[in-house]
Amino acid sequence: MEELIHFDKQLLLLVNGSDSLFLDYMVLTLTNAKTWIPLYLALFYVVVRSNRRWQDVVLILAAAGVCVLLAGSVDDMLVKPTVARWRPTHDPEIGSLVDVVDGYRGGSYGFFSAHASNTFSIAVFFSLLMRNRLLTVSLVMWSLVNCWTRMYLGVHYPGDITVGLLWGGLVGYGVYRCYCRLRKPAYYSSRLCKVPVAVLCLLVCYAVVRGVIASMAVS
Repeated sequence: MEELIHFDKQLLLLVNGSDSLFLDYMVLTLTNAKTWIPLYLALFYVVVRSNRRWQDVVLILAAAGVCVLLAGSVDDMLVKPTVARWRPTHDPEIGSLVDVVDGYRGGSYGFFSAHASNTFSIAVFFSLLMRNRLLTVSLVMWSLVNCWTRMYLGVHYPGDITVGLLWGGLVGYGVYRCYCRLRKPAYYSSRLCKVPVAVLCLLVCYAVVRGVIASMAVS
């Protein structure tokens, strides 16, 4: 276990930070939950357009809420304070070696990553619900990009991310199976599924532009 923990810390230092102001500010934009609100609205739009009854829409929204509750809230309220593993930025052993971006250090404890579990639970749930290959790839990549930003910022170890992804995937799959017991999933056309994919691409472009503008302003 000590060897695994040591390897986890060394791996974090390899992927943490850079000398690029552009990457710093782009990552700060990508890791901000508010950045992805249009993506959630796009997914909601597809759900509304594909389900005729408002009860079905409400049930899907409730299922997505349960994903976030089980994936993130359980982590923040129970796991993190119970395990009490320091975030890299607060770790007495390597904290001084971690590259901190714009003073962002996060809370004291980081096991496991709520960003990883939340985003992957949503990605798995909606991928299973809508059954569109392009959307599935896009949502999985979205979750993994969020995971990368957490390590880049030095607020989570790779081990935190891995456990978060495993828990989030389990939650997303479990919630979907429970949903299927209550309702038969509707048909989601590939045309509608392209909407959140397009929004996701635009948001990534937005983060890139924010990174360019912020780095130019600082320099």
